[in-house]
Amino acid sequence: QVQLVESGGGLVQPGGSLRLSCVVSENINAYRMSWYRQAPGEQREWVASIVMSGSTIYRDYVQGRFTISRDNDKKTVYLQMNSLKPEDTGLYYCNKAPIPWTSWGRGTQVTVSS
Repeated sequence: QVQLVESGGGLVQPGGSLRLSCVVSENINAYRMSWYRQAPGEQREWVASIVMSGSTIYRDYVQGRFTISRDNDKKTVYLQMNSLKPEDTGLYYCNKAPIPWTSWGRGTQVTVSS
């Protein structure tokens, strides 16, 4: 069973930055990888994806502020988050797309508050 371990979250003031990491227990070379967010009281939603070639796609409300990247050798996916807003608060997960693995990591909590 694949294991995903997200890290890098924390408490940050509005306008601040965080860099999230997701280490996967198996090779990710062949997969589109994505970050997802679950805000308090809401369902998990897609935030950003990176395909095998390195092309990226973003949800409109993070476009220009977040950058997804990958290091296949390290089996790691990153999410650089800049100009953070209170509405970015939530638990962040990574998984492959469009069909995620059935197992999910614990996520990493991002809280944007002054």
